[in-house]
Amino acid sequence: MTGASSVHMPVFGLKPVSIFGTEEQRQRMLPPVISGQDKVCFAVTEPNTGLDTTKLKTRAEKVSGGYRVNGEKIWISTAQVANKMLLLARTTPLDQVTKKTEGLSLFYTDLDRAKIEVREIKKMGRHAVDSNMLFISDLFIPETDRIGEEGQGFKMILQGLNPERILIAGEAIGLGRAAITKASRYAQERVVFDRPIGMNQGIAHPLAKCWAQLEAANLMVMKAASLFDAGHDCGVEANAAKYLAAETAFEACHTAMLTLGGMGYAQEYHVERYLREVLIPRTAPVSPHMILNFIAERVLGLPKSY
Repeated sequence: MTGASSVHMPVFGLKPVSIFGTEEQRQRMLPPVISGQDKVCFAVTEPNTGLDTTKLKTRAEKVSGGYRVNGEKIWISTAQVANKMLLLARTTPLDQVTKKTEGLSLFYTDLDRAKIEVREIKKMGRHAVDSNMLFISDLFIPETDRIGEEGQGFKMILQGLNPERILIAGEAIGLGRAAITKASRYAQERVVFDRPIGMNQGIAHPLAKCWAQLEAANLMVMKAASLFDAGHDCGVEANAAKYLAAETAFEACHTAMLTLGGMGYAQEYHVERYLREVLIPRTAPVSPHMILNFIAERVLGLPKSY
């Protein structure tokens, strides 16, 4: 999970640039990321809005030649090393738009550390990738760094969310498989009462159940990925894949830890790390509760609950 996290942005983060950017912007912005020359962070989430993206408070005010930006962002990965950022900011106040999804604009620009304070957040896992708060003060962004039409950034950012969910889901499956493999090997080697503990159905059945659940969840991940690759709408499948993969991977990692008993708590066997890291796809980039809300509304036609 930590290794995969280090390559997230080039995989899905700049999809809005590739779709909505001009030819000049694509040629200027994308090759340096692919070559590794530029390192990018994804500056969307804010401290007081969470998943309620339409209420972002970071403000980009129009000035001569571009925009002046002020605001705060949180849980911004790789900002310690990034020199570029994909930034979503409000260009029209919320009370002045017809739809709350309007008035947000998308920018791909320099992470100017003279105008942006980057403060690292210490966390329980995923230590290969830093997470940060950003404090933005009077950052100037040239108009040439705005992606697409002003005020339409929310629609653009959605183009990166489905592949992100699919990617996270695939990583969760891999993490769950790693945990089950580790636990199964231990269950074959660990002898108690003159027999390997894997002979006991109390050990074998939970591991077998986790394997079956992971394989079933992976089919949804592959379905979502296939739809995305074919250019079809995959919002429901991508969210369902993320939900199923993360929940089954969590059970797999927890089961692996229980299989190893006390040694599952020891860092030497890595299982405790699997359990810590699986909390990432279970929590981010969207909570399981919000996914269930989405499916209830979009698939079952139930009224919105929030």
